[in-house]
Amino acid sequence: MIAAVIKETTSGETRVAATPKTVKELIKSGLSVRVQSGAGAASFYGDKDYQDAGAEIISDTPSVLSGADLILKVAPATIEEIDILPEGSIYISLFQTTKRPEQVKKLSAKKITCFSMHLIPRTTLAQSMDALSSQANIAGYKSVLIGAAHLPVYMPLLMTAAGTIPPAKVLILGAGVAGLQAIATAKRLGAQVETFDVRPEVKEQVESLGAKFVEVESESNDGVGEGGYAKETSDEYKQRQQEMIKQHIAKSDLVITTALIPGRPAPLLIPTDMVDNMKPGSAIIDLAAENGGNCELTQGGEIINHKGVIIDGTLNLPGTMQVHASQLYAKNVSTFVTYMVKDGQLIIDLEDEIISGAMFTHQGEITHEPTREAVNNF
Repeated sequence: MIAAVIKETTSGETRVAATPKTVKELIKSGLSVRVQSGAGAASFYGDKDYQDAGAEIISDTPSVLSGADLILKVAPATIEEIDILPEGSIYISLFQTTKRPEQVKKLSAKKITCFSMHLIPRTTLAQSMDALSSQANIAGYKSVLIGAAHLPVYMPLLMTAAGTIPPAKVLILGAGVAGLQAIATAKRLGAQVETFDVRPEVKEQVESLGAKFVEVESESNDGVGEGGYAKETSDEYKQRQQEMIKQHIAKSDLVITTALIPGRPAPLLIPTDMVDNMKPGSAIIDLAAENGGNCELTQGGEIINHKGVIIDGTLNLPGTMQVHASQLYAKNVSTFVTYMVKDGQLIIDLEDEIISGAMFTHQGEITHEPTREAVNNF
C-alpha cells in the first residue's frame, strides 16, 4: 500500500502530517511512502530528510496522489484537493466534519474512507493517537507567552529597589488539556492564576498546578460530558457562571479562554459588558476563536483593541510552533495508521471502537451521525 503526504495549501498551515521519523515507522509497518517536495519545508524538514528516511519525493500533488491508497494531511482537504484524491482511497486529517458538509458530501461521493483526528475517541487505548490533546497542549503553552507579550505589566512578583511589583492576575476559563498547560506555563512565569471549569472533578488537577479553582456550586452534573469533554450547561447554571466570571474577570490582567464542545459553536463566556468592565491594558487570548470564540467580541484571525483591552483571536496557535506540533501530530497519525495495518495492509475493522469512532465516511456512506445531520441540513 502507498501512503502519500501532500503539501499543505491552507493559508498559515505550517505543520506536516509526517516527519522523517514517522515515515520510518510507516515503512516499517509495510507501507510505501511518498512525500510531495517541500511538504515539510515550513516545519524545517527538507526533502533529503524524507529521502534518507526511505520516502519517495515527488514534485507535484497529482503525481503524489496518483495510485495512492492512503492520504495523510493536517488541514481538511479543499474541494480542489478532493477532486484529485483517488476514488476509494483512505484519507486522514484534522477535520471538523460538521463545519464542512460540502467537503464531506464530495468525499463520500468518491467512496473515500475518511478518518478525522478530531474524532479519535478519548480512551486510554487511543491516548497516543489523540491529536486534539497534543495540539491543545501547544496552544495552551503558546497562549500564555502571547498573552504575556500583550500585557504592559510583569508576570511575576518583583521586589526591586524602586518598589514591589505585584504579580499579574491570570484567569483561565476551561481546565482541559489547553487550560492545564496554560496554568502550568503562567505559574512558571510567576503569575497569580485562577481557573474556572464547569467540571468539578478537575479541581484537584487545577490546584495541583498551583492555581485557585473558581467554583460554581451545582447539585447536578451540569457541564460534565462523555470522554472528559465539557457539555452544554443549564440556563440557571449559565446565569450563575456569568455572575462568577464577571467578578473575577474585572480583576484580571490576562484572560485565556479554552472552552470548546466538540462539533459545536464555542460557548459564549465573555459578553461585551464583561469586556467593558476589564482594566485598560488587560488582554484576552481566545483559544476557541476557530469555533466562533468564547468572547463575544472575538474576531477569528484578528487581534483587536476594545476600549484598551486586547482581544486576540489568532487561529492555529499550534502552527506557530510547527516543529513540535508536527512532531506530535505526525506521531498521533503514525500510531493510528500502524494500529490499522496488518502485514502491510490497512484493515478497517468496523467493530473496533477507535477505528469506527474516528471514521466519518465509508464506501459512499456517511457513518458519523452528527456529520450526517450536518450534511442533510446543508
